[in-house]
Amino acid sequence: MQTVLKDTLRLGLQGVNMIAHRGVSGLERENTCAAFVAAGNRSYYGIETDIHRTADGRYIVVHDDDLRRVAGLNHVIEETEFDVLRTVRLTDMDGQERADLVLPDLEEYVRVCRKYDKESVLEIKRPFEPADIENVIAVIRRLHWLERTIFISFELSNLVCIREMLPQQRAQYLVSTFDTGLLDILRAHRLDLDIRHTALDGQLVGACHDAGIQVNVWTVDSVQEARRLAACGVDYMTTNILE
Repeated sequence: MQTVLKDTLRLGLQGVNMIAHRGVSGLERENTCAAFVAAGNRSYYGIETDIHRTADGRYIVVHDDDLRRVAGLNHVIEETEFDVLRTVRLTDMDGQERADLVLPDLEEYVRVCRKYDKESVLEIKRPFEPADIENVIAVIRRLHWLERTIFISFELSNLVCIREMLPQQRAQYLVSTFDTGLLDILRAHRLDLDIRHTALDGQLVGACHDAGIQVNVWTVDSVQEARRLAACGVDYMTTNILE
């Protein structure tokens, strides 16, 4: 991917909170501390990542349900212990091995966000049990970063559980399409929206804002599309490379 790193004023995106998708995943291997630090050293508002529960009840940073895409291994995350997953070495963007590229745990990710003063945008993958959500909250609270965390998930049950535990916590419902009834769901559970960028236009953004709902869009890597969405009035924009 061609690097496109410019400030938001030059891009015409002023007023939009830019979120680094899986860190700066257009430059560094996604969901690694290297990608998070790259985001920390740039002008991003927040750093997005994904967590799964491992077989032994720990929380590891990785997007997919298994390691086939990122490491060529058949390890299913939820069926594999943390220490086994931690031994996997990922490659750099050019395919070369790098000893520092491993799967982080939840605490390492939050520590990078805290060190660089970035919002944590944390996607909870797959349905979590309430006890696991409580444990995740406890980790972030112990690091004094809960007020700087936005929870996101495609699993509505995860967000409903978070809302019950943390009535004022920022949380965004991840969706691919703006279906009938979506606004009612968001209002009922007091959730904001995180939606695929192609599913959105100015009228829908306006409807969300009229309902008191903030709008995040994923994943925008085109300057032209970013400008369109900024003109629509989105509040957040998640990107692999735009800055």
